[in-house]
Amino acid sequence: MNKELLKKFSAELLYKYTFVPIKENNNHIEILIEDEDNLIAIDEIENITGKRVKPIKEDKRKILDILRKAEVAADILKTTGEKFGFENIKQEYKEDIVAETISDDDPTIVKLVNSIIFTAVQKLASDIHLETRENRVIIKYRVDGILVEAMAPLGRKFSENIISRIKIMSDLDISEKRVPQDGRFRLNIKNKLIDFRVSIMPSIYGEDAVIRILDREMITKSVSDLKLDVLGFNKELIKKIRKYIYYPYGMVLITGPTGSGKTTTLYAILNEIKSAEDKIITIEDPVEYQIDGITQINVNEKTGLTFSRGLRSILRHDPDKIMVGEIRDPETAEIAIQAALTGHLVFTTVHANNAFDVIGRFLHMKVDPYSFVSSVNCIISQRLLRTLCENCKVEADYTDEFLDHIMIPKEFRKGAFHEPTGCSECNLTGFHGRSAIGEILEFSDSIRDMILEKKPPSEIKKQALREGLVPMRIKGLKKIQEGQTTFKELNKVTFAEENGKKG
Repeated sequence: MNKELLKKFSAELLYKYTFVPIKENNNHIEILIEDEDNLIAIDEIENITGKRVKPIKEDKRKILDILRKAEVAADILKTTGEKFGFENIKQEYKEDIVAETISDDDPTIVKLVNSIIFTAVQKLASDIHLETRENRVIIKYRVDGILVEAMAPLGRKFSENIISRIKIMSDLDISEKRVPQDGRFRLNIKNKLIDFRVSIMPSIYGEDAVIRILDREMITKSVSDLKLDVLGFNKELIKKIRKYIYYPYGMVLITGPTGSGKTTTLYAILNEIKSAEDKIITIEDPVEYQIDGITQINVNEKTGLTFSRGLRSILRHDPDKIMVGEIRDPETAEIAIQAALTGHLVFTTVHANNAFDVIGRFLHMKVDPYSFVSSVNCIISQRLLRTLCENCKVEADYTDEFLDHIMIPKEFRKGAFHEPTGCSECNLTGFHGRSAIGEILEFSDSIRDMILEKKPPSEIKKQALREGLVPMRIKGLKKIQEGQTTFKELNKVTFAEENGKKG
């Protein structure tokens, strides 16, 4: 990538015609371009450079990937945001604001918000966070599960206008600043429809916003090839998961905190088991991935379409397999269990820290213990680990004292450890993508008996370990030995117990 050559063209022009200059001499300039027959683009580039253009056809995704790695979109945001910088002085917070003074009548705010969104999409961010502080506004992107500042802080006085612009785009009430609001909007970015979910929340200095980015086209294309093999699970765990997802009936539960990849695992499972012979129906909030051949239902609380009501309706449509996005309440739990007991294969998620906490969650919801243990085939617990960038990772040595401090068993202290450095390939983060680690609690007869006898989770865990459960922390330590991630990343998602096993 010739960055000096790239700087000769504005970011707007590069994205407008989707091209990248790669080589030039005294008379010619070579470019990679999506449409090599675009005479308007070629004429404009020739007028700018004064040289003949030699177009080379290239895939649009590859060109956009090159522009993303070159931080071209970030230049747009930096240029746009410079005029909105903050001064380190206390500013008064205005309680009143009228639509006539903001957003559509203020093209600078419109351009700033559009630049923030555009750059986030190009950086493959999953969320945009707007945080209002005492004297400034901070914009952050969540990339690979980690928040990073998108630009220099903005002046606090621009917070209300930016939030109001987002509210107008989401069809929310701009005059209401005292209660949280949720909305959504859709934008056409580079001939691609992208959905955005918005959450506005009042804080002591104003209002904060989080925008979730749902790039359905990108997700749907990647989901078509999504299988358990590509998630990062080891072969032994995949083999066990496949054993249970091909059962004729019962329930497969996936658990983990928010952002641990539960939904992606569910869709990898559905991709593996779907066939023309089975009717598969899902109910989700919202439908994030679209899969051909599967009936998908979107929860809509405003119209009364809840998980429980939708699930009751699904059962009247004679499904073979059902996916419930999340079990949140006793009614949904009861219906899902009854579906699993009456010949359906049910896949669902539950928010819990580990597989053993799920048992307590269901029993706390007053679910009949006998029905619960009879319906559940297994519980999968998982986390996501950031993967080291292969282009810039470096070997690292650790002292025994340090490894003792973070409770690393002696059998995992062999091999070459690695640390991140950062390069243009990984946006200077040192990491590129994420992979999953997990563990599976299989409901053997002994585990079922212990649940019915109301044994404490610690005893159930010991029995599961005796029966072959491999803790996910052990899976993570193996990834560290293989040079895929770091101790710091593993300690963000798992913890070590005093005995050196797993937490």
